[in-house]
Amino acid sequence: MTSDVAHLWRLLKWGRTLAKHGALRGIEQDPLTPPQVRRLARVARFGARIPATPQYARALQDIGPAAIKLGQALSTRPDLVGAKAAENLSQLQDNLPPAPFAAIKQVIETSFDAPLESLFSEFDPEPVGAASIAQVHRAVTTEGRQVAVKVLRPGVEEEFAKALETYEWSAAHVERMGGELERLRPRLVVAHFRQWTARELDLQREAASASELRENMVAEPNFHIPEIDWRRTARRVLTLEWLDGIKLNDRDALVAAGYDTRKLAETLVRGFLRQAVVDGFFHADLHQGNLFALCDGRIAAIDFGIMGRIDRRARMWLAEILYGLITGNYRRVAEIHFEAQYVPSHHSVDEFATALRAAGEPIRGLPVKDISVGRMLESLFAITRDFDMPTQPHLLLLQKTMVMEEGVATALDPDINMWETAEPFLREWIRGELGPEAYYADRITETVRAMKLIPKLIHRMDQYYPPFGAAPPPPPLPEIAVIRRPNWLSYLAVALLSGAAGAGMMALLF
Repeated sequence: MTSDVAHLWRLLKWGRTLAKHGALRGIEQDPLTPPQVRRLARVARFGARIPATPQYARALQDIGPAAIKLGQALSTRPDLVGAKAAENLSQLQDNLPPAPFAAIKQVIETSFDAPLESLFSEFDPEPVGAASIAQVHRAVTTEGRQVAVKVLRPGVEEEFAKALETYEWSAAHVERMGGELERLRPRLVVAHFRQWTARELDLQREAASASELRENMVAEPNFHIPEIDWRRTARRVLTLEWLDGIKLNDRDALVAAGYDTRKLAETLVRGFLRQAVVDGFFHADLHQGNLFALCDGRIAAIDFGIMGRIDRRARMWLAEILYGLITGNYRRVAEIHFEAQYVPSHHSVDEFATALRAAGEPIRGLPVKDISVGRMLESLFAITRDFDMPTQPHLLLLQKTMVMEEGVATALDPDINMWETAEPFLREWIRGELGPEAYYADRITETVRAMKLIPKLIHRMDQYYPPFGAAPPPPPLPEIAVIRRPNWLSYLAVALLSGAAGAGMMALLF
């Protein structure tokens, strides 16, 4: 178990780096910051040249790969870091110097217990991309197929494990401060970040996610998911179909090649809605670098390390909320929030509907280019504070992906109206899910399931009430008390997690 001193030393180094890039200015200026934390922020920047505009993304890039991923996660939480910081963090690109080819080759050969030449007839030693967790190489299989090979960086798991320990330690101390910090639940944010990185560090799970998404997206033929080469995929290596296309972040190249950018944007919106609303399993990292326009006009996605999943009930709530906002039915949107217990019951449904109207009406019918995102977010965050709405863990990735996907669609077509594009799809799906046919189908399903339980119920009744003359059941076994020695290490861990408030996570959250 890492000591408190080790955690504090890491935080001091990170804090100094953040301070040099002006990333601690928000802590000093925020009136809600505890005095002792404000003093630590001042100490961290002592003697450093502070830029006029905070450079959050650059600071986290200097700290290292785990900080880059944390920054990408925090870019989805403007309620935690503020709208301006979230916008800056969204620029994080984890383009890093590649690992030596000899180390990458060793990872591949160790994963399959075979020489590289027996798996690939050609393998480009220069990667096409190098990120914080893995790098990608172009190759040709021994069967002659063009593939992309994604390989984990050597030692990346150990580096992330150390950083995650300190993030968790810091978040626990920050949450103990109570108030607004407790409502925002930083420990839960870090817990989701741990889940997020655990998936990304297991490339076999990423392959399974891509395979599942490929099956689901058969219903959207214009949205392509590459095929997995399972024979050449393991925990540290992922091999999949090579894609030739133009990245969606190069709009000029798309226009020059004759692509219909408006159609691409509409395809992206439909593809995301199909994943999130219909299937409940969605690609949660749909930024421009992970999306390609293929030569036949389809959109293709890559990088399936971050995936989201929501159950049917939450999808129903989501669809009704979106449709209610599109049509201006704020009363129904408010009712859904109370039904889902997103808003504590002591608040008024009518007052919540009025607050939603105040945030929604100014932007209805406008193209995205005419909407002030900062003003909209400010309104929404005020609503969450005024109505004591806690963070909803299962919606964090969804919220992030919706914002990211909207940004990509807007870059393709600045005049697109996301609400109007989504409305026909949502109306059709809601009619299918909430219409009379769906209602009676659900009732029939529930009745059949209940009938299947009857034989088991009769069997259990026979066990508790045996027929006359049958041998009595054996007496129950006596309970045995088990005495365990106290685990003092566990007690110490609990004490550390619930101890006095410290400076830790504040430096990372603001």
